[in-house]
Amino acid sequence: MLDYHGLEALAAVVREGSFERAARRLHITPSAVSQRVKQLEEATGQVLVQRGKPCAGTEAGRRLCLHLEQVALLENELRRSNPALMPDTEAPAPSLKLAVNADSLATWFMTAMEAFSGAGNELLDISIDDENHTAQRLREGEVLAAVTASSGSIAGCNVMPLGEMRYVAAASPAYMARYCADGVTQEAMSRAPVLVFSRKDRLQDGWLAHYGLASRRQPPRHFIPTVSGYERACEAGMGWGMHPTVLIGRQLAEGTLVQMAPDMPLHVPLYWAYPRTAQASLERLTRCVMRAACEWLHESGRVTEAE
Repeated sequence: MLDYHGLEALAAVVREGSFERAARRLHITPSAVSQRVKQLEEATGQVLVQRGKPCAGTEAGRRLCLHLEQVALLENELRRSNPALMPDTEAPAPSLKLAVNADSLATWFMTAMEAFSGAGNELLDISIDDENHTAQRLREGEVLAAVTASSGSIAGCNVMPLGEMRYVAAASPAYMARYCADGVTQEAMSRAPVLVFSRKDRLQDGWLAHYGLASRRQPPRHFIPTVSGYERACEAGMGWGMHPTVLIGRQLAEGTLVQMAPDMPLHVPLYWAYPRTAQASLERLTRCVMRAACEWLHESGRVTEAE
């Protein structure tokens, strides 16, 4: 049987990054935290914390932290639905670790979070990552659920299709006049500066490859790691980029941005993935996510995803 005092100490060390800060959070001494973690490691026969600055959980340690999160979620739901069975003992609100891509977080996932938080007291701990990499965060036990572009099987997880986010290539009129006066050609796209969200972002390259516009010569790149900054940089003529249509409707209507190739959109399929063992604890969140996706995203199966 797992020692939940040890699990609580482990989770505090992983979350806070040190035994000292974990001790302050738990209102016990650092030596007590260390002892609890050591006893848990001895009981499981595995190293659970990589000691360092900061401390980090091993894969086994992260999975035990997620197990504790699931237990906290189930107890919280039981406390809310049946107070007589589990009286409120001033237990802290449980926290859910999720991995979501930036464009989803800026659009439809906010609707899901609003619905979820409005009907409960759970807290959300969101990590932003590229949609092609969030599944890895789930595989490694860093998060309890993820919005991902990976349709492949994830061991021990349910993977549910959400729909497709529609992207278009857009730039400012001045940029188009400067770099694409003769059209959106392979030669033009090889020298025209492009905006990239992060070094994991493959949307622009995927669009070029999908429509036969990629060349051996890589275009100059700006890295703009914020959604609002990315849009403003595009309006300012710094480069072209791939944008969700739901985010740039006003700019397209006002003419500050124009579609570079109106008949060449890209639909990126998205999926909701979470461990099967967490199905019960994530039931309400999953309903909120699926409803929001149904309102915002396109039906799947129309255009291939980015390569």
